[in-house]
Amino acid sequence: MEIGPFTPAVARFRVGVDIGGTFTDVVVVAEDGDAVHCVKVLTTPDDPSQGFLHGLAEASERFGMDMTAITFAVHGTTIATNTIIQGKGAPAGLLTSAGFSDVLEIAYQTRPALYDIFYEKPKPLVPRYRCIGIPERIAPTGEVLTALDEAAVERAARQLAAEGVEAIAVAFLHAYADPTHERRARDAIGRAVPGMIVVLSSDVCPEYREYARTSTAVVNAVLQPRVGPYIAQLEHSLAALGLKAGLHLMTSSGGIISAETAKALPVHLVESGPAAGVIGAAFVAQQLADQGLARRILALDIGGTTAKVALVDDGVPALADAFEVGAASRPTTTASRGQGYPVKTPVVSLVEIGAGGGSIAAIDPGGALTVGPESAGATPGPACYGKGGNSATITDANLVLGRLNPDFFLGGSLTLDAARALTAIERDVATPLGVSVEKAAQAIIDIANAKMISAIEFISIQQGIDPREYALVPSGGAGPLHAVAIAAALGLRSVVIPQMPGLNSALGMLATDIKHDFVRTLYRPMKKLTAAALWSLLDEMAATGQELLEKNHVPADRREIQYEAEVCYVGQSYALRIPVPADRGEAVLAQLDCAFRASHQQKYGFASETDPTLISNLRVRALGRVARPRLGSGVAGRGAAAALKGHRTVHFDRPVDTPVYDRSLLGAGDVFVGPAIIEQMDTSTVVPDGASVAVDASGSLVITIGNREH
Repeated sequence: MEIGPFTPAVARFRVGVDIGGTFTDVVVVAEDGDAVHCVKVLTTPDDPSQGFLHGLAEASERFGMDMTAITFAVHGTTIATNTIIQGKGAPAGLLTSAGFSDVLEIAYQTRPALYDIFYEKPKPLVPRYRCIGIPERIAPTGEVLTALDEAAVERAARQLAAEGVEAIAVAFLHAYADPTHERRARDAIGRAVPGMIVVLSSDVCPEYREYARTSTAVVNAVLQPRVGPYIAQLEHSLAALGLKAGLHLMTSSGGIISAETAKALPVHLVESGPAAGVIGAAFVAQQLADQGLARRILALDIGGTTAKVALVDDGVPALADAFEVGAASRPTTTASRGQGYPVKTPVVSLVEIGAGGGSIAAIDPGGALTVGPESAGATPGPACYGKGGNSATITDANLVLGRLNPDFFLGGSLTLDAARALTAIERDVATPLGVSVEKAAQAIIDIANAKMISAIEFISIQQGIDPREYALVPSGGAGPLHAVAIAAALGLRSVVIPQMPGLNSALGMLATDIKHDFVRTLYRPMKKLTAAALWSLLDEMAATGQELLEKNHVPADRREIQYEAEVCYVGQSYALRIPVPADRGEAVLAQLDCAFRASHQQKYGFASETDPTLISNLRVRALGRVARPRLGSGVAGRGAAAALKGHRTVHFDRPVDTPVYDRSLLGAGDVFVGPAIIEQMDTSTVVPDGASVAVDASGSLVITIGNREH
């Protein structure tokens, strides 16, 4: 039986584990108090589960946590993303409707850079010879035009099995309207090749848009034989250690699902880690005493490999209906097309660039300094780790500039080699450019910051949003090192540093809900729809959600069902999501129509009051509300002087004798001004001259730029 987070038990600990490209983070929350504990260990790239188990074992030993006392465990992982990016997905086959076997080859006709003559489409995950057309045809209305040839399905299955495929995706034309043919094909494959993994597009993505639906099914097919066993093995290892609460995983949309669901639908895990970081930032902001700061935030997560940016309004991250996975060499956004493989599942809308602490700095053939997207990762790591890495990285630059304490990295568990960092930057950057090591290091930081500023501008200014109306909430081990400089360049006034920035993604996993999303294509003009027909479909989807929440042992009083309709003008290609009013009378359609026109006016600056409207998709979200951690400063404010560790030379625009504070000794109400360095186990915060710091009651640091009142 699957044990969910609400199973009656003696409440003791809740655990979140995030595996990143460089570090694996463990956050432990005591359910009977405000205690939040954390552990940070190096990721084990060859077998990420070993880093998970190592971190959990260290947390157990350090905090006296018995595995049987864990009531809830949730995991965020990059295994799905890395499997696609590294080309390590399982060999798969594809069955399509006859005449549509080229769907993956044709893909989109758009490209990310219109005039890039070197652009090449991503190589399809399933080669053309393993895409087989099957005689069958269903109309968009669900009418059967050509009966399914089950014998052809069996022949194709045996042919693909002989090719060595480990999974078969089935994506028939208009299967969203009627999945019967796909389900019969699954049965036929089972007869021909018992035990073969079969992925149906109608199960993974039951909505229109043929290529995106097929691609989503194929991505799930190449992931399932790789991710499924990883999750199963992790479950087995945790059970052997005594954990009885089961395992949940973070999804791309910022919710959590059971391990059982994740094994069948690993496509929902692709943006697991980045989503957790955004949720964590939103949660931290909501705990602030100054709730004005919490209304609008920019979540900036700078890890060891990448930097991610997302907008959060009133605690709710912006969501996208689709994204692309596999674009390892370019900056990516949820709005990008043509860079990777489309995945049509809900996802936190963000921009991701190759700029993290391990990003490598080098001189390109034209003599210009570049930073990223290549990363030193956990192995061999930046030069200063002393683990075999020789390339200059952003972490090396921060160390050379005095912003990191070589004897207090990860709380002193890892000693950084400043001499190696200096040698790498001198060899790779300073000597080729003919500048000092300090100027070279500052140039590395400036370029990295510029890339992050550009990403923030893309997600804000280029979308008609003024970033100056937002507070910046950085996370990741490198976030607080860069945040204030980035905020100042954008004209922001406030930066909020969480209590545990380097472990914020793991915290975010404990600050979100069980979430199941359902979608169904309707594609019907509003005038031809009745309220009864609308609610009949919504109620059917909601019933499925209620069943899953019941399986997760969510009590009725902690369940919530949300309804949305995707509405557009008739003839329009893309729709806007509109919440469905609670009214079950005929007025609900008029209310939907009116709400859509108002939303269109707000988003695009115009709206027709007479053109007919259409509902393309219906969406239902089933939520199981999970108790949130309670954050507090943990230390009574005794004045910033009590937290002063000493001084050291830090390079800003010049060498400055800079106060260094111990974050663990700062308490609510403490205030001081920059320049300053604030050290803690998981990161260091750089506070330049002209910025002031105040410790919030929640334990977060609120940095105000250009304010010297204190």
